[in-house]
Amino acid sequence: MKKGKRAFLLLFCFIFLSGFSLPGLPSNKDSDVISIAGSITTESQILSSIVSGMIEHYTDQPTSVINNLGTAQISHRALINGDADIAAARYTGTDVTTILQMDAIKDPEKTFDVTKKEFKSRYDQVRFPSYGFDNTFAFMVRQDTADKYDLEKVSDLEEISDQLTVGTDRPWLTREGDGYPGFIQEYGFEFNQMLPMQIGLVYDAVAAGSVDVVLGYSTDGRVASNNLVMLEDDRQFFPPYDATIIANQEFLDQYPEAEDILDKLVGAIDTETMQELNYQADNNLVEPSIVAEQFLEDNDYFEDQ
Repeated sequence: MKKGKRAFLLLFCFIFLSGFSLPGLPSNKDSDVISIAGSITTESQILSSIVSGMIEHYTDQPTSVINNLGTAQISHRALINGDADIAAARYTGTDVTTILQMDAIKDPEKTFDVTKKEFKSRYDQVRFPSYGFDNTFAFMVRQDTADKYDLEKVSDLEEISDQLTVGTDRPWLTREGDGYPGFIQEYGFEFNQMLPMQIGLVYDAVAAGSVDVVLGYSTDGRVASNNLVMLEDDRQFFPPYDATIIANQEFLDQYPEAEDILDKLVGAIDTETMQELNYQADNNLVEPSIVAEQFLEDNDYFEDQ
């Protein structure tokens, strides 16, 4: 590795692991602006805009949505550093293995209880109950592939695994717990070729025939728009990924009304609704912020919740 590149990587690691603010993120410590962390996914951007819309509807406080945070670790660091006050889309199963560095937990209630307790004790953060849906990983194939090989569950892939090219997002390939190494151990087979790519590209890749199988998200609107078949996780390898809000306790102390506002979103979005919201953005090309705004208006900002 060239000296300049090595020096850059060392500097990046130092900045990331220290308490400094992340590059490109406006520090919110001395600001009245409530910052909401999103990520690169459509779903996260919609949920971030929903949270933003709820806060601005019920208070006079301005908000700022920080999208394109690529991983749960970066979102977590944004809250720790005070660059964000709220993470709008965090998933229980992911936080167990990646942030808490614990073994995956299969029971949804226990997963929530553990993450709620640990995030409070370790980071002084509050995890709200689920929006009402579980966005789990799911292996998917085209309908013609499912028909050709009689595929219904993940175990059915074993007999043809040496023929298959699989598209998945890069972090999953090396992630401990619920990543590819754990999958190989649980299911007992590997795929012929793994192609890492941005998660938003996997659906187009399998629809175009560039790959045979993809690992996507169960609530993604592109599952329906591309007529993909989700294979049953018959060994229950993937833990529950209930979508939740996390907020810094310091922020909730400063704006106590925020807790009641965020509570209105608990149980307000089921799986089918989230699929439809994602579909509007990914298939109909409506901006996630517009999808969120229309959703809140249609539901009267959950005034009666």
